[in-house]
Amino acid sequence: MTRDTPNDYRIISKAVREWYRYYEVEWDDQASSFLCDAAIELYDQGCRSVEEMATILIGTYVGLAATRINAPSSDSVH
Repeated sequence: MTRDTPNDYRIISKAVREWYRYYEVEWDDQASSFLCDAAIELYDQGCRSVEEMATILIGTYVGLAATRINAPSSDSVH
């Protein structure tokens, strides 16, 4: 992460929570870690909007199964 302000973490946290709301799944530590890493990567690439970040997470990681370590990442899906 390029900056460490409370607002930076708030954006990431809200985007991850939106993913959970959209897929209506219970909190999962492994999924949360995976999604936070993906959100940090998006943030580092310049994504600063909760809505945009959540939309990308929702579209890229479809459901809980997509957050597992052996699931395809956005880098490997063409």
